[in-house]
Amino acid sequence: MASVPNSDCSTRVLVADGVGMSCQLLVEALLRSRHCDAVAAPTPKQVFDELSRDRFDVVLISPGFAAEPIEGLHLVREIHSRHREVGIVVLLDSMERNLVVEAFRSGARGVFCRSDSFQILCKCILCVHQGQVWASSGELQYVLEALIDPLPIKTRGLPSSRPLSSREEEIARMVAEGYSNRQISDRLGLSEHTIKNYLFRVFEKLDVSTRVELTLYALRRGNVPRTRPPTANSRERKLASTEKLQ
Repeated sequence: MASVPNSDCSTRVLVADGVGMSCQLLVEALLRSRHCDAVAAPTPKQVFDELSRDRFDVVLISPGFAAEPIEGLHLVREIHSRHREVGIVVLLDSMERNLVVEAFRSGARGVFCRSDSFQILCKCILCVHQGQVWASSGELQYVLEALIDPLPIKTRGLPSSRPLSSREEEIARMVAEGYSNRQISDRLGLSEHTIKNYLFRVFEKLDVSTRVELTLYALRRGNVPRTRPPTANSRERKLASTEKLQ
């Protein structure tokens, strides 16, 4: 479990739940807490309307907008694609393996089970706001196992995807080798902003939404050598692991 940061700052939370009463009750509970300011968004349109006109730190979203939870996670992917600066927590009725894996694959930074306490939910939101990942050891094990299993993601091998430029291929390979945006920037002599722009185009071309999926793409193409990037100190490794792609 991620450590809980100490913060007195208000965290702006957008609660996206297709069940109107559940959505409003969550908002009212968060408003009563010391650290959260919350807004309800019971429809996908309201979700994007709110994200477009105001700043939010975290989106707490239920996949219940669709008949099947796995289909509801498409909205998570779309939010992540349009608003990469926002941390996403997926609210699940049960921690089924495929739902947990798909939630993280879609861009979530945390998963939370409705059966857990409201106090733990507040801790989850604060941790994700601070850039940490929220998951139990069992849920992380699901994700690790999924890295080994074949994943049904789109790659350049499909006719519909667009080819990467040589520079985009180089940056994709460096991400797969474990380099952070800052390290790539230093090695290539480009600004971090430029690296983020390149990565945005890479993600769009390959139809992936996370660095994990990009790494899998590179591994499948055999573009990841056995050499590793220079060893970073523990603080740099933590920054790289929680780095935001904006």
